[in-house]
Amino acid sequence: MKTRHLFFGILLGIAVGLILTSTFSNFGETQKSASPKAVPVSAMAPANAAPDDNALLADERNTISVFQEVAPSVVFITSKALRQGFFFTDTYEVPAGSGSGFVWDNQGHIVTNNHVVEDASALTVTLSDNSSYEAEVVGTEPGKDIAVLRIKAPGGKLRPVRVGSSTTLQVGQKVVAIGNPFGLDQTLTTGVVSALGREIKANNGRTIQDVIQTDAAINPGNSGGPLLDSRGQLIGMNTAIISPSGSSAGIGFAVPVNTVNRIVPQLIKYGHVSRPGLGIQVISDAVARRAGIDGVIIAEVTRGSAAAKAGLRGVQRTRFGETYVGDVIVGINDQPVRNYGELGDVLEQHKIGEVVAVKILREGETRNVRVQLQQVY
Repeated sequence: MKTRHLFFGILLGIAVGLILTSTFSNFGETQKSASPKAVPVSAMAPANAAPDDNALLADERNTISVFQEVAPSVVFITSKALRQGFFFTDTYEVPAGSGSGFVWDNQGHIVTNNHVVEDASALTVTLSDNSSYEAEVVGTEPGKDIAVLRIKAPGGKLRPVRVGSSTTLQVGQKVVAIGNPFGLDQTLTTGVVSALGREIKANNGRTIQDVIQTDAAINPGNSGGPLLDSRGQLIGMNTAIISPSGSSAGIGFAVPVNTVNRIVPQLIKYGHVSRPGLGIQVISDAVARRAGIDGVIIAEVTRGSAAAKAGLRGVQRTRFGETYVGDVIVGINDQPVRNYGELGDVLEQHKIGEVVAVKILREGETRNVRVQLQQVY
């Protein structure tokens, strides 16, 4: 009986031992599976680690790309002017100013603003690699503030800018300006198209139409530099700012590239721009205002001109030396003309050979005279 109880006790002990062994084994495996996975050291970078290039935003990468592509096309222009000595016995050159420009083609043509090169006795163009060349003026169009220079530089040093279009521009579109403000070369600023279709006055009083307004910072020295779209294409040429201080106030203007693209080839080929005209000389607006006349006084009609064929009259002189006003132009095709600038702006809307109705005042009476526009320079 005792032997039998002992046998059952041994079996019970073995069973309990097996149960406990299995429990502790499962507990260990559970603990092992709950332990965290190993993390590579490279993934445990400190919070202040420097970001790589992939951290740049898409817009930043685009701006950098535009600059790297177009900067070699942007030039720095310096000018000198002649000054006379105190006793007018000698003349000497002095620095007159500076501006920007851009390479137009591989023949060395450089495009800039007319006011950058106006009255200069000598011009120097510095390329992006800091090589400098003397420049000559090929042609200017003051009415659009455009000038073309030429330098004798190896073709391999010249990278022409890619010409875009200003037809499809939209307000809010990103723009990039590159230039040399205050002589600081290769300076980039960004902004947007703030407005389209603006009008500004050129130095000669003519109106530049369809001007682009931008908030990209444009400062003295940026004049003549390119205004670019996000593809690096030329959409305008920076020309003016509105600022009480003379520095950027967020209102800059650029001549649209469509105007630049129309004018520059003519300047390169002919040295001047041909446009429709009447073939007349006019009295200055200041004299007309002093005389209380609102319109354009014809001073002289060129012999054989369109105006002469139409019978227009200039200032008349009597045999006693007295002068009196002949014809005063006050309109073209029902568009009012109050001064010489408006006359040029209205005529520019037409083509050479086109017939227009010129509204004049003659001896106190209003008349309409049909004139076939001729080519003038």
